Amino acid sequence: MRKLAVVVAASAAMGLGGCAMLGRQAFREPVVNLRNVELAGVGVTGGSLNVKLSVYNPNGYRLDATRLTYRVALAGDSITLATGTLDNKFTVQNNDSTIVNIPVNFTYAGLGAAGRSLLNTGVVNYHVLGDVTVGSPVGNFTVPYSSQGRFTTTGK
Repeated sequence: MRKLAVVVAASAAMGLGGCAMLGRQAFREPVVNLRNVELAGVGVTGGSLNVKLSVYNPNGYRLDATRLTYRVALAGDSITLATGTLDNKFTVQNNDSTIVNIPVNFTYAGLGAAGRSLLNTGVVNYHVLGDVTVGSPVGNFTVPYSSQGRFTTTGK
């Protein structure tokens, strides 16, 4: 009887482990892309940006995002403009995308050479990276993302 209980327990554990593995194989990572960076305001000492990320869900079921971390870097990643975590929950429906807005405040003093480039030429390269944690019917996953672009004060 004792051997039977051990066999049943081992079989159940293997079955649950197999389901988890199948769930991970069936899960397709969401695709996070930088959609836009908008200058929201400029003052004497600095300004604010709205960084918009597009989160696409390629799965046949919705994803509930519970956390998004970000780092906004300038000038070939040499200057970190902002880092943070958004704990605002959002949902991405199956085979659909949603826009996530990250408000970023900055000071000119913190920008250094990138700030001078923006003021002199109106152009600066940026890089937005981080990870997003999503919950799904097959488990929770943390997925990294990274997008680069060029910000111009003229919008071109």
